[in-house]
Amino acid sequence: MSTEELLPEGEKLRKAVRWFSEMIKEHPEKSRKELILEAEIKFDLSPKECEFLNKKFL
Repeated sequence: MSTEELLPEGEKLRKAVRWFSEMIKEHPEKSRKELILEAEIKFDLSPKECEFLNKKFL
């Protein structure tokens, strides 16, 4: 299975998932919730996209 198959639909959400993955590695001291909130704001995600992040990564 390729990375592209694992990524969600929607360019903003794909960028947010990539960014979140990078931040988890670079800043292990930050909580997942904190990083998800940053991603939601940074990428201007819709409520449905925010729900996706919360379900997949919390």
